[in-house]
Amino acid sequence: MPATAGDALPLERAPSRIDVVSDAICPWCWVGKRNLEGALALLAAEGERFEVHWRPFQLNPDMPKEGVERDSYRAAKSGSIARSRELDAQVAASGRAAGVEFRHALMRRTPNTVNAHRLIRLAGQQGPAVQDKVVEALFVAYFQQGRDIGDCAVLAEIAGAQGLDVAAYLAGDEGKAEVVAEDAGFRRAGLSGVPTFALDGHVVFSGAMPADRMADAFRRALTILRGPQTRAAE
Repeated sequence: MPATAGDALPLERAPSRIDVVSDAICPWCWVGKRNLEGALALLAAEGERFEVHWRPFQLNPDMPKEGVERDSYRAAKSGSIARSRELDAQVAASGRAAGVEFRHALMRRTPNTVNAHRLIRLAGQQGPAVQDKVVEALFVAYFQQGRDIGDCAVLAEIAGAQGLDVAAYLAGDEGKAEVVAEDAGFRRAGLSGVPTFALDGHVVFSGAMPADRMADAFRRALTILRGPQTRAAE
């Protein structure tokens, strides 16, 4: 039966925004990304839509620009190389459960990630889908291929595979001040661990929890955030 004047049409709800505060060398951030994808698939089946934006955080804000040799750095940070490898094994097991594979034996350097964050920021200007592909490519390059994602030439190659020409951009300092300021702002706000997930500007949770628990957390947050709007419309 055709619609007539005065009939109410079903409206498609605008996508909700998810911000993920993350570092490109954080293994739990890659696990969290994969679990987030599972959570969003569950929520999509319920009619929910989201745009995901990646925000910068440095696990090692005092890291030298050229990075450091990974084994010695991790041994100093965890207490011993044996303990470092135990932690790597725990991450690898969680990664397998989430569907990602870590190849720690290939990882030789712990890089400074400012330039990786500059690349992620630039990719975000092309839209969430492009940014997501770049974030995934950085995780794969570092955690599976053992590449030095602090090296601008490596970053330019990764970006080029996603259709972005960034060599000139990375050779300069554009975006650096913004990345550093965002990172510092999150610390001032009390954020100390990543991944951290925010919905429409409100922090919902931190950590790489399983997809079903993520979906549940977002459902509860959506109910709370939409409550005042629903009551106002009544």
